[in-house]
Amino acid sequence: MNDTLPYDSQQLRHLAGELITNIRELGHAGWTPATSSNFSMRLDDKHAAITVSGRNKTKLTEADIMAVDFNGVPVGNDLRPSAETLLHTQLYKRFPEIGCVLHTHSINQTVASRLFAADGKVRFEGYELQKAFHGNTTHDDVMEVPVYPNTQDMTELAAQVESSLDKQSLWGYLIDGHGLYAWGRDMAEARRHLEAFEFLLACELKMREVRR
Repeated sequence: MNDTLPYDSQQLRHLAGELITNIRELGHAGWTPATSSNFSMRLDDKHAAITVSGRNKTKLTEADIMAVDFNGVPVGNDLRPSAETLLHTQLYKRFPEIGCVLHTHSINQTVASRLFAADGKVRFEGYELQKAFHGNTTHDDVMEVPVYPNTQDMTELAAQVESSLDKQSLWGYLIDGHGLYAWGRDMAEARRHLEAFEFLLACELKMREVRR
């Protein structure tokens, strides 16, 4: 532990490396257009490592990953975290087992968020890939993924999300016209959940297309 910091700076560097590798892959997949999207990992029981605001996600360096406390306040730096930091830290505060939160803006995610906004949710049922989500053991279960109205008021948006966080089986949500949040107990699980959501959303969009 660094004597002048309330968190382990070596652990921050370690997490920065893991974040950068995975974020670059997602960026090259086209899921982080312009400087959009934000990503984080739990640093300890009071802090998270999160991407600095406004960075090109395919060109991140260690300096583009910063520490914040669970109120979204920078710790040990004067950098500006993502405007959506509270949407990450509320998950770490609420669920100690969550270790990683990923927010992306793929075309499928963004289009689905617009199409299903009026319903307030996307319903998945009968897909074998539903078993990709931790705790799901059968395709017979029904998954309902919330779609929240977009707002620039992160306190308001975080309050909307908080109202749905009554069970750990919720592994993600959409924001209208915005994109997808997905999380997991570690990076590997969060990536699996993110990719499963992407596939299932693509299936739902395709189903709408072929039913016309």
